[in-house]
Amino acid sequence: MEKDEVYKRVREKVEKLFGFYSHLAVYVVVNVFLLSSTVAVLWGIGLFFHAFGVFGSRYKERMIEKMVKKEMGKQGISGTNEPIK
Repeated sequence: MEKDEVYKRVREKVEKLFGFYSHLAVYVVVNVFLLSSTVAVLWGIGLFFHAFGVFGSRYKERMIEKMVKKEMGKQGISGTNEPIK
């Protein structure tokens, strides 16, 4: 993978992360004024799914990499230090 491709991929991940952080900040500020509102609960559910979309892919990638290494070990294949994509 070339340096430009890696940069683009990392930049996309960082953009998603910052999008989540700004969503979280707006949620907290607005819900200070909506303490007992149903809107706060429903928005919180949406925020949860946003967080899962941002952070869930990291967990999935780690799990895939772990299982690939395990399977390669069973097959007697030596791996590299580069992550599988």
